[in-house]
Amino acid sequence: MKIFRGFHHPEVAPACALTIGNFDGVHRGHQAMLALLNSEAQHRGVASCVLTFEPHPRDYFAGRHRRPDLAPARIGTLRDKLDELERCGVQQTVVLPFNEKLASLPAQAFIEDVVVRGLGARYLLVGDDFRFGSGRTGDYAMLDAAGPAHGFEVARMNSYELHGLRVSSTAVRAALAAGDMPEAARLLGRPYAISGHVVHGRKLGRQLAESSGGAGDGFRTLNLRFAHWKSAASGIFVVRVAGLADQPLPGVANLGVRPSLDPNDVNGGRVLLETHCLAWPKHLGAEGAYGKIVRVELLHKLHDERKYDGLAALTQGIAQDCEDARAFFAAQAPGHTDTRRQTTRDRI
Repeated sequence: MKIFRGFHHPEVAPACALTIGNFDGVHRGHQAMLALLNSEAQHRGVASCVLTFEPHPRDYFAGRHRRPDLAPARIGTLRDKLDELERCGVQQTVVLPFNEKLASLPAQAFIEDVVVRGLGARYLLVGDDFRFGSGRTGDYAMLDAAGPAHGFEVARMNSYELHGLRVSSTAVRAALAAGDMPEAARLLGRPYAISGHVVHGRKLGRQLAESSGGAGDGFRTLNLRFAHWKSAASGIFVVRVAGLADQPLPGVANLGVRPSLDPNDVNGGRVLLETHCLAWPKHLGAEGAYGKIVRVELLHKLHDERKYDGLAALTQGIAQDCEDARAFFAAQAPGHTDTRRQTTRDRI
C-alpha cells in the first residue's frame, strides 16, 4: 500500500475509488466497507483509496476550544491504522492534516478541491452518517447531486451490525474502557493490538528483584510509546508479543502513565505500553530489542493501574501479575477456540 501525506504528490493515482473517514480501530464495519471499496475499484480498473485525517477532527476542535474532554479516546495509533488498512487490501491511503484551513473549507469546495481535483474520485463510498465541510454542512445528498457534474458515482453503506448491534469505533472504545477484551476482539475481528518501535525507558525493571521465577534479569520490559495522550484502553493486561521470536511470546503489560514512577522520567507524561515477556528471548541479550518493531496483543485485563509505595511493593505487584498471566495461559487448553484475524471471505 502506498501512503501519502496530502494528495499533492506525483505518485498519487490519477483516478480512484475513494472512501473517507477516521477509521480509528479499523473494526469489522470498516472492514466490510473496505472490501466493497476494493471490489468497486477492481471493477472500474482504478486504485482503491482511503482518505483519512491526522489529527482526528475532534482532537483538533477539542484543542481549539480548550476542551480536552471533547477529544475521543484513541483506539489505535496512526501506524496501526495504516497497517490494518494495508491488510484489508487498500492500495493507497492519503493522510490529510486536519487544520484550520481544512476545518473552514466549505462543503462544496471540499468536493471540488479534495474529492475531484485532489484525488480524482470516480467512485465514492461513504457511511450512512457521513458529514463533511465547514460546519458539517455536507452530506450524502450533496455528494449525490454533485456526482454527475464531476464524473463520480456515490454509494452509501448502511451500518454494519452484529447480533442487531451497530459496530462502531464508539462501541470499540466502550469495550476497551470496560476492559472487555473479548468484546473488543469481537468488534474488531481480531485481538486488540498496539505496535511500534521498542524505545528506551528508565530501565527500572532491571533493578527490581526477580521474584516471579525468572532468570534473574529483573522485570525487563519492552517499551512502546502510544502516540496519543488519551488511549481507549488502560491498565494491566495479559498479552502476546510478536516480532521477537518465531512464535508469539506470552507476557504481561502495563498500558498507561505508570503512577508508581517519577513523572519526570524519560517517558514521563506519555502513555506507554510496557511489556514484560514471561520468558525473555536469550538471543536478544540485554539490549537486542531496542529499535525492533513489535506487535502486542492485549488478550485479558487483569486490573487497572495501581500506585505502589516503593520498589518492594511494586516488585510484589508485578510478580503477582506475572503469576496471573501464567494462570491465564495455562487455562487456555490446546484445543481452545482463539479469536483470529478475519479472512477476506469473512469480511464480505
